[in-house]
Amino acid sequence: MICLAYFKALADKTRIRLLNILMHHELSVNEIVTLMAMGQSRISRHLKILTDSGLLECRRDGAWAFYSAVGNTNAGRFVNLLGPVFETEPQLSGDIENAARLVKERSARTRNFFNAIADRWNDLRQKVLGDFDLNQALLERIPSCRFAVDLGCGTGGLLSGLRKKADFAVGVDSSRKMLDQAGTLLFEDAPNVELRLGELEHLPVGNSEADLAVLSMVLHHLPDPEKVVREAARILTPGGLLMIADFDKHTNEDMRKQYGDRWLGFSRDEIQAILGNTGFEALETISFELNPSIHLNITKARKKS
Repeated sequence: MICLAYFKALADKTRIRLLNILMHHELSVNEIVTLMAMGQSRISRHLKILTDSGLLECRRDGAWAFYSAVGNTNAGRFVNLLGPVFETEPQLSGDIENAARLVKERSARTRNFFNAIADRWNDLRQKVLGDFDLNQALLERIPSCRFAVDLGCGTGGLLSGLRKKADFAVGVDSSRKMLDQAGTLLFEDAPNVELRLGELEHLPVGNSEADLAVLSMVLHHLPDPEKVVREAARILTPGGLLMIADFDKHTNEDMRKQYGDRWLGFSRDEIQAILGNTGFEALETISFELNPSIHLNITKARKKS
């Protein structure tokens, strides 16, 4: 009986707490250790039991491991049944509150990181891209449109060209300092551009308002890329275009330290899966070699009607 494995895996208070937390958030092992205030070996043992039982899934990205509750499977349906029961337990509710604070603090650290490097961001970015002009490569593949949105616009380099392709262009970023840099670049001669401070998971743009959205070198910084792509789908008109530019899967762990990367790029299959899960049809993917170990993909997708 497969359900027996589920019940055996949950016959422990710590594993119940872990499953409850990971039903709500995907966390790295280090984040889980911090949250639970337990040793890594102890946490790893409990995570292995839950994963072996099928209740958790582990996503490995380079040297890091991230855990979350399973999705749409028999085990996932079992996990979903536990939600109302877990909600009645005060300690479990407290764990969720603590996890939410941890995730909020993580977002604040990311925002502070980009605020701190805003005045150096263009130089840092160019060290990775080298001679490759990513903005130009994107603009060459973007058609003229009515309303375009640059999601995670940073210092406004792409937005400067995007405003010439669109009747109206909006740049959204969670870093105030990045937007300050973008404002300095754009506003003297760009009456059709607006900068908006906001989180990419909750965009300050209305439903079906935009014809084009761009995510350029953004997804690898995000804890939940699929959630952001789904939010991009919300703001796009049916048939609207989404452009994603990001690293192909790589193994350079230094990128996490130097640039605040959470993901070491995405394979074509991973991007295809994200698009398929969020209501997009992939139209084309073009690859570019930045150096022998790092490649970059530009994917164009259309929101399904």
